[in-house]
Amino acid sequence: MVKLHNLEQLVAFAEYGTLSKASEELHISQPSVTRTMKLLEKELDVSLFIRGTNKIELNDTGKYAARRAQELLRDAAAFEKNVRDYDRSLRTITVESCAPAPLWTLLPELTRKYPSMTISSGLSDPDSIFQHVKSSRCDLGLILLEVFDDDIVCNAYMEESLYICLPADHQALKENPQSLSFHEIDGFNCLLRSKIGFWEDLCHQKMPSSRFLVQDDEFEFQELMKHSTLPFFSTNLGRHTKEVMKGRVEIPISDPEASVTYYQIRLKGSQKIL
Repeated sequence: MVKLHNLEQLVAFAEYGTLSKASEELHISQPSVTRTMKLLEKELDVSLFIRGTNKIELNDTGKYAARRAQELLRDAAAFEKNVRDYDRSLRTITVESCAPAPLWTLLPELTRKYPSMTISSGLSDPDSIFQHVKSSRCDLGLILLEVFDDDIVCNAYMEESLYICLPADHQALKENPQSLSFHEIDGFNCLLRSKIGFWEDLCHQKMPSSRFLVQDDEFEFQELMKHSTLPFFSTNLGRHTKEVMKGRVEIPISDPEASVTYYQIRLKGSQKIL
């Protein structure tokens, strides 16, 4: 049977055009490549080359063989990757959430319950999460709406409510409001943490007249919260430290969209999550 590393040498010769260049790229000796080419012709029982006095090149059969060899090498690489990925998937619980806060509780829970498993997590939009769970690409999803589907197990998990954190002397606090709507804070320039899932889209949607200073780096975000007068957001699941909140007032946002329930969804019959 033809060996893959011999086919690699044939593909290299087809790509680089000479035995010396192919051997240089593969870090093997030129005589070794020459022997491999002769061995391939013997194993396939065909002629692959046109040999001249000081030159060797592929004939039509050789060119065809090199193309097929390249396809086989790609397939072999895909085979190895797919097998490794499948084996890893058996030992990995994949979690996707539409916001980061539920993961702060869920991931430690899963780690305690399944110590032999690797827990992989990420953020995505709710529609994609549902499709990924349905197609078994994701083992456990966290979305905003209860699902009624014969193939899906759905349970309420936790609730989260959004707050706006304002300097104590901010104009919006002059009448001592118990809550503020998105409409009332629209137009305020705010600090906003990136990678907060659907909350980021909601703030942009509900506050079209506001400008957001979006921060990717957590340290920089914390420093800006402590030392700037810009409003920023918090939730009942992600409260800020006393140092950050010094001189600020935390006001709930009254819009219905600012209070959500997260639902866990998983495929019925899943053997990973019981």
